[in-house]
Amino acid sequence: MLERLNFIESKYDELSIKISDPSVMADQKEWQKLCKEHADLEVIVLKYREYKKVCESLEADKEMLNDKIDSELKEMVEEEIKELEPQVPKYEKELQLLLLPKDPNDSKNVFVEIRGGAGGEEAALFASDLFRMYTRYAERVGWKTEIMSANETDIGGFKEVVFMIKGEGAYSKLKYESGTHRVQRVPDTESSGRIHTSTATVAVLPEVEDVDVEINPNDLRIDVFRASGHGGQCVNTTDSAVRITHIPTGIVVSCQDEKRQLKNKEKAMKVLRSRLYEMAEAERNAGIAEDRKNQVGTGDRSERIRTYNFPQGRVTDHRIGLTIYKLDQFLDGDIDEVIDALITAEQAEKMKSLGNEEF
Repeated sequence: MLERLNFIESKYDELSIKISDPSVMADQKEWQKLCKEHADLEVIVLKYREYKKVCESLEADKEMLNDKIDSELKEMVEEEIKELEPQVPKYEKELQLLLLPKDPNDSKNVFVEIRGGAGGEEAALFASDLFRMYTRYAERVGWKTEIMSANETDIGGFKEVVFMIKGEGAYSKLKYESGTHRVQRVPDTESSGRIHTSTATVAVLPEVEDVDVEINPNDLRIDVFRASGHGGQCVNTTDSAVRITHIPTGIVVSCQDEKRQLKNKEKAMKVLRSRLYEMAEAERNAGIAEDRKNQVGTGDRSERIRTYNFPQGRVTDHRIGLTIYKLDQFLDGDIDEVIDALITAEQAEKMKSLGNEEF
């Protein structure tokens, strides 16, 4: 572990010199790449230097105790040792976590796709609740949201909504939301007060650049049509909506939120690029070609990652067995407690699989 940390510190110092070199700065693309690498290492290096400082102080204090010193000074040194000793394992634990393999997509913006599953209109209303939950969460942490496409129902639900969340680390937080979400509640239309179970599926895809996914224009079929649903002047009166079909995979993406056809095409291409990237990643990770159902499931009531139970006011995440009793706050975007627990659980699994490396 110490060898790895010393190597990282050397690499960091080397990069510090490089990014200050005018000849390197002349190549903006290369310079930005090096700056990002430098910033990624900085968190580890600063923590490692704090750790070394504590270890050095502790060692110096222990050596001082071996010397002949007066009782008053000895008492002060012993008190300092008591303060420093518990810090060592704390720093070691933090450094172990910092050295865990990182997901290369963690810092990226995301596309979130929500679709009503089993339950008809009630499922569409639940999809709308989830959309509001994620947009409110984005507001809380200072991220921006942008709707890419939406298929609304007459009573305010969503058969499907695709939107983008822009913010540093959006994928690192929201990637755990992919899967089937289940709601248990009494619908407004239910006169007998019977609890219904409905579902919605969520897919969280990292935004990818052109260089990450190469798309052959000959593989695309692009159709334009008149937008439907809510919209401003011109949105519903011109053929501004765009539907793109990726022929080899059968993936279809549509966008009709913008007034201009070109803008809708740009948005649709962004979503398509992310879906193709996700598909390629699934193939690499699993070793076989799998369709998107592996991420979000079928929407069947028996499949779920989380249950939202209105009668009991609880939210249960089934992957880690966590239940919290603050449903209203959760649906208002206060979802950090569950996300943090999922991150901690994943870190624990990584630590377990890698084995606790000793310092």
